[in-house]
Parts: sequence; C-alpha cells; structure tokens
Amino acid sequence: MTMELTVGQVAERSGVAVSALHFYESKGLIHSLRTAGNQRRYSRDTLRRIAIIRVAQRVGMPLATIREALDTLPDSRVPTRSDWSRLSATWKDELEQRIANLTLMRDTLDQCIGCGCLSIDRCRLANPDDTWGDQGAGAQRWAAALQQAKPRRRAKSPA
Repeated sequence: MTMELTVGQVAERSGVAVSALHFYESKGLIHSLRTAGNQRRYSRDTLRRIAIIRVAQRVGMPLATIREALDTLPDSRVPTRSDWSRLSATWKDELEQRIANLTLMRDTLDQCIGCGCLSIDRCRLANPDDTWGDQGAGAQRWAAALQQAKPRRRAKSPA
C-alpha cells in the first residue's frame, strides 16, 4: 500500500503553492483522490510529475504539451529516468525551434521598434520580407483583425 499525501504535504515537498496544485489538477496535469471528507490525497508519484511540470514550464513548454507528455506516463508508479528520457525526447524539436526563434529575436530586436505596424520594411521578426507592407501602409494585420471583429449590420427588412 502506498502512502498518500495531503495537498499541504505535496505543496511543502514540491515547493509549489497549494493554489498551483489545484490549477495543475484543473488542467489535468496531476490527479488526486478524495477522502470521505472530500479532502484531496495525492500518490507519491505526483511529486515527480510536479518536478517534470516545473522543468517543462521553465523552458517555456505550453501546458497542453506538458499534459500530452504526462499522459504517456504510467499512472501506477513514479516516472523513471527511462520515462523521462523518452518523454523529453519528444520535446527536442520544439525546443530547438524555440531556441532558433529566440536567437533571431535577440539578434534582430534592435531593428524593431515594437510598434505593431507589421509593415516596416526591416521588421524581420513579425514581418519578414515586408509581406504586409505590400498590402498598404499602416497596421495591416491589426486592421484586418479589427474588420473581422466588427459586428455585421443586419439589413433592414422592408416594412
């Protein structure tokens, strides 16, 4: 029989606030059982799962991606080094793309004034090759989004 942990014990041992544990649970990242008094109880493997969540969050992985990865782990035991190796291998391509994007941003940030216009001819971050500038001056992407968001007027019915 495995010892179950209270939410306070998990928070203390993992270094994560109780509110974060509730949030992780609401997003399907961790799971608890309920006692007859409706108190949460966590299995010990939850501590390892929380460690994986925190590492993944530190490198910018979205919660949906983390949940998908955690769903591949067995529910009945603590994830092993082999489990972690298999799980983390699925993230490598995404992390490489993030690194490339961040490197591009770092190296070209001084060329972007961050105005959101997306039509400046030198904005390699948001508007490579000035594709939006070919459609006219100003904030083309934002103008298009605003146009789509406007409520449409109903035609008046003949009286």
